Amino acid sequence: MIAEAWEASVMHGSPTRRLPSAWRSTWQRSAILRALDGCPDFVSARAMHETLAAAGTTVGLTTVYRTLRRLEHAGQVDVVRDVTGERLYRPRPDDGHRHYLVCRRCGLSLAVEADLVERWADGVSAATGFAEVEHTVELTGICDRCHPAPSRDTLLP
Repeated sequence: MIAEAWEASVMHGSPTRRLPSAWRSTWQRSAILRALDGCPDFVSARAMHETLAAAGTTVGLTTVYRTLRRLEHAGQVDVVRDVTGERLYRPRPDDGHRHYLVCRRCGLSLAVEADLVERWADGVSAATGFAEVEHTVELTGICDRCHPAPSRDTLLP
């Protein structure tokens, strides 16, 4: 679900995230960055496009997809996939990418500590001689809100 604060941020203020220096700055890309910076959670390109359109910003869906993919390649967004396989985007924190546990029902995402994964990826890179190794770890489940714990009454025979 897209938060109202995110929708309001689409048209106001300037993006805190900057386009990679090799990119030409356009008003469409700036609008996408503003929307992304105000995004409270992971969002699909289609949902971002709909929010931009609802706010009166005419940006083509292809432009949204291309910009998000370029931001991904530039390391400025984290990406997960929803249950249908659609890519969802979220601004990457300045101190690096995160791994997330994502609810398959409502889309709630929580950053999780993954130092073991990072050390493993670094070890594989060092052992094989590969450089610029990237990795994706996707953790999905059902959050407490969508799958509440059984009551005591249901546990008793």
